[in-house]
Amino acid sequence: MKKALTFLILSLFINVLFINAQDPDKSFMNLQEFEKNKQEFIIKEAGLTKEECEAFFPLNTELQKKKLELHRKHQEDMKRLKESGNISEDEYKKLIDNNIDLKMKEAELDKIYSDKFDKLLSPQKLFKAQQAERTFMQEELRKYRESKKDGRIRTGRQYK
Repeated sequence: MKKALTFLILSLFINVLFINAQDPDKSFMNLQEFEKNKQEFIIKEAGLTKEECEAFFPLNTELQKKKLELHRKHQEDMKRLKESGNISEDEYKKLIDNNIDLKMKEAELDKIYSDKFDKLLSPQKLFKAQQAERTFMQEELRKYRESKKDGRIRTGRQYK
């Protein structure tokens, strides 16, 4: 349950980054800088070669974009339902079912892309790259939360 909650929070954080990146007036950080920092962190932690980076990152970006689209559609559906006024028990049931469907679709994407990643990286490097991305995102989320408390945005901190 804790993993699912962490994943959901990280997914929403990614969603906020992409949405804010599309509207420069609302942007709280440079998305290109964020991606560059994330890639550098993953490269360092997983020990990726240049060739591995050239294969891994485009595929990883493709996966993240597909997950983002799932979340956007899910959020739109939820927003429409909530705006419709009083939510019935059947509609709450539908929200629960939609949340489960979202997780299942994400798991399907993870499985499909896992097979693709297996062809690019050794299991050890793939595991380290995935863990590094998770660590990076958790740290960015923690920094974002701190900055919201402090009233400012901080980026570019060292990890570990």
